[in-house]
Amino acid sequence: MSEADLKPMKEAKEKNLPRYLELYRNQIVSKLRQKHGYKNDLAVPRLIKIVVNMGVGQATQDAKIIEQCAEELGVITGQKPKICRSRKPISNFKLKEGVPIGCCVTLRRAMMYEFLDRFITVASPRIRDFRGFPANSFDGRGNYTFGLSEQNIFPEINLDKIARTQGMNITINTSAKTDQEARDLLDSFGFPFRKQNI
Repeated sequence: MSEADLKPMKEAKEKNLPRYLELYRNQIVSKLRQKHGYKNDLAVPRLIKIVVNMGVGQATQDAKIIEQCAEELGVITGQKPKICRSRKPISNFKLKEGVPIGCCVTLRRAMMYEFLDRFITVASPRIRDFRGFPANSFDGRGNYTFGLSEQNIFPEINLDKIARTQGMNITINTSAKTDQEARDLLDSFGFPFRKQNI
């Protein structure tokens, strides 16, 4: 195939880019290069993956709960969740080996940017009494983890079909080497961090 034949295919691919990926390439990269003095575009921190995890302790008593949570997580993320099972028995928690106790989804590339876009612009403003997420939840290596207490902040969830409220943990994994670089990256996307004076 010649270069002329490949050009329409490249243009079609470019048109289907997620909004936040375009924002990152067109604005955030140059903004962060200017602020931190990176030598080239590849040195600028970027998102690697987003992991959404639901721990369902009550699934040990009722197996239907884990199926419903996995279905809801699939609707929220647009990807089929992996069911996590217990690795060893713990008698104090009435837990046997191999029992489903949670579900998780790992989002990468386009799906990751789509989820982040929907979370920042649509879901987070629907949290009751929301004042922002804490800015001190970085792990020292540029990754950010925060928790949600309810799944019904996502508009994809049908409120009539919810049997119980279920929280989740979300981890945003970045290539940043320091927490400050990771925070600047998330700030550039408009991530709602809590203001210091609150």
